[in-house]
Amino acid sequence: MTRARHFVLAAGGTGGHMVPAAALATELGRRGHHVALVSDERGVRFPGLFDGVETHILPAGRLGGGPVGWLRAGKAMYAGRAQAIALFKARRPAAVIGFGGYPALPALLGAFACGIPTAVHEQNAVLGRVNRLVAGRVHAIATSYPVIERLAAKHAGKTHLVGNPVREAVLALRARPYPLLEEDGIFRVLVTGGSQGASILSEVVPGGLSLLPERFRRRLQVTHQARIEDIDGVRASYAELTIAADIATYLPDLPEQLGRAHLVIARAGASTLAELTCAGRPALLVPLPTATDDHQTANAREMTLAGGARTIAQHNFTPVELAKQMQKLGLDPAALENAAGRARACGRPDAARDLADLVESLDAPASPLLIGKPQPMTLAGAGAGS
Repeated sequence: MTRARHFVLAAGGTGGHMVPAAALATELGRRGHHVALVSDERGVRFPGLFDGVETHILPAGRLGGGPVGWLRAGKAMYAGRAQAIALFKARRPAAVIGFGGYPALPALLGAFACGIPTAVHEQNAVLGRVNRLVAGRVHAIATSYPVIERLAAKHAGKTHLVGNPVREAVLALRARPYPLLEEDGIFRVLVTGGSQGASILSEVVPGGLSLLPERFRRRLQVTHQARIEDIDGVRASYAELTIAADIATYLPDLPEQLGRAHLVIARAGASTLAELTCAGRPALLVPLPTATDDHQTANAREMTLAGGARTIAQHNFTPVELAKQMQKLGLDPAALENAAGRARACGRPDAARDLADLVESLDAPASPLLIGKPQPMTLAGAGAGS
């Protein structure tokens, strides 16, 4: 029987940080542990991810804006660190786990001050800024890819490849076979740009699909996630081209859409890649060129080299190029199914389990600062789980 412990997860307020944190929270809860979340206002309000989880908002600045911005960020971080220390004295966590993003930093700084075991999880193939800042002080670094850029060689001894945890609805797709693709049957295409959509996909995809041979084009059934400012134009484009398409700004049934898709056209965010490889769905990837440290190009590398995806740099992503790549895959069902298998081989479906094992292994006797019975408390800016 696992001894029940208390763990604090600290994550920035974007989906790329919050989804794996939520997956770990679910796994730790399943093992009988108590979990609390530290984030910013965006993170604690993420729909459906942390229902019933104790949540806390801590001040956290973002480095930028020159000397004035740095000073403001430093003050916010110091205040957040002080609140984290007070929280940890009351809660006595067994470990604090950071998932990147500036909102994770105050909790990690507080953990360092209290002598609490710490770990960070890196979702991308390039170590993020906050994780780079704390890499030398944490006890363990969990990674999602076997090769991580900007990770110092001296940290190899405490680095563990676990993968990027995904939602259970996506994990369930692992057991579903690649959808049967008949020569004259429906060809389902899923277009997604991540939680915020991607205008470049809306600009290029309808025109690219229109260049496909008529026989192929008539088979298409497209589900396209578009930005709210793009949606009317995208809908009009598909209608004018007489391509069957469902367009929405948000896809609440994204796992089901992914399970039915024969091909995905997407950005190369960490969560997207984890879901594609877990489900085993081939993709055309268009990395966001402005992503910090070009991490989306790095993310796409493993799946592309394995043959599960084709990567198109955004400056080369034109209707003509898209149509060419679509035909290479879509007109050869055997090649497409082979690509699906290669994508699946890159998946790490046990990521949540392996990360939870690592987190449990961090447990150590409480530091002197934390000795005493844990007491319930409410901090300024702290709230109950949504």
